[in-house]
Amino acid sequence: MAVRLDRLKVRADFLRVAALRRKWAAPGLILQAAPAPGTEMQADSLRVGFTVSKKVGNSVCRNRARRRLKAAVSEVFPAHASAGVDYVVIGRKETLERPYSLLLQDLLAALKRVGALQKTAPEKEQGEA
Repeated sequence: MAVRLDRLKVRADFLRVAALRRKWAAPGLILQAAPAPGTEMQADSLRVGFTVSKKVGNSVCRNRARRRLKAAVSEVFPAHASAGVDYVVIGRKETLERPYSLLLQDLLAALKRVGALQKTAPEKEQGEA
């Protein structure tokens, strides 16, 4: 089943996810997770929000970090993230310099640590990239 990635764009959604305090900080990113509100979530979609603060750098650096996070999420989440959960991915200074393969590993480890790793994640997906 193909999973659709939707975006979190409303500040209230970001605050709701942060308020649950279910997060994991990896060297390249921080992942926060919270159950999606009941009626609006479909079983085949995930909602993901991205944020990068000014601590990371100027707007060019922040946008580059956000693009790297979006690419990593679009590669990892459809196969490994649980549906019915809202995610917020926060960029760090290391997001800019961290090798992409390690960024993907950080994302997988963070999913596992917040308890949002899909139980039946396909193993062959890693070798196909």
